[in-house]
Amino acid sequence: MSKRGKLCTALGLLLLLAALGLTAYNLWRDAMASTSVDFVLEHLTPALSSRQAVLPALPSGEDLEEAFIPDYVLNPEMAMPEENIDGRSYIGVLDIPALELSLPIISEWSYDALQIAPCRYSGSAYLDNLVIAGHNYRSHFASLPQLQPGDTVTFTDMDGNVFSYEVSSLETLSPYAVSDMTSGDWDLTLFTCSVGGQSRLAIRCDQAE
Repeated sequence: MSKRGKLCTALGLLLLLAALGLTAYNLWRDAMASTSVDFVLEHLTPALSSRQAVLPALPSGEDLEEAFIPDYVLNPEMAMPEENIDGRSYIGVLDIPALELSLPIISEWSYDALQIAPCRYSGSAYLDNLVIAGHNYRSHFASLPQLQPGDTVTFTDMDGNVFSYEVSSLETLSPYAVSDMTSGDWDLTLFTCSVGGQSRLAIRCDQAE
C-alpha cells in the first residue's frame, strides 16, 4: 500500500473512532438525563400527589362567593410556585400519555439546565402562553414527532393545579426562528431540536374543553 493510501486509511479510522466516541457520549448523556428525571420525579411526586386538584368549573350566581377559586385565577400575573430539588427550581410536571412521558419542568432555561430536564422557555400556565423547551434525548423530547392532533397533554403546577391541553398542530421551524417559538395564540408550546440541530419542532397546544 502506498504512503498516501496508508494515510487515507489512518484518517478513515480516526474519523470512525471519533464518530463512535460521539455516539457513546450522546448515549451517556441520554442515560444521565433519564437518571436525572427519575431522581427529580421521585422527590416531586409525593408533594404533588398531596396537593393535586383538577381545576373545577367556575360557578356562577350566588354560589360564586362560596366557591374555592385558585389564587392564579384571581391574579394570573402571579409568579408560578416553585419547588427546589438538588439546587434547581421546578414549576411542575408535564405529562404526555401518548408518549408515556412524565417530566419535571425547570423554572428557567439554560444550556446546563436542559441537560437535566425540560425547561420553561417563557410564559406561564396562568397566562395561557407557556413555552417549554427540551433536548431531543430519548428520555426528554425525542419522541415529540410521534404526537398527533388531539393527543392530550397535562401540566401540573407545584400547587397541584392541573392544566389540560390538546395537541393542535406540529410545526417545523428554522433553528434561527427563535421568535416563532413564542409567536401565535397558543396556550402551550413544546419545542425541541431535530437530530443534528438542522430544524426545530414545535408542538402547539390549546386548552382542552
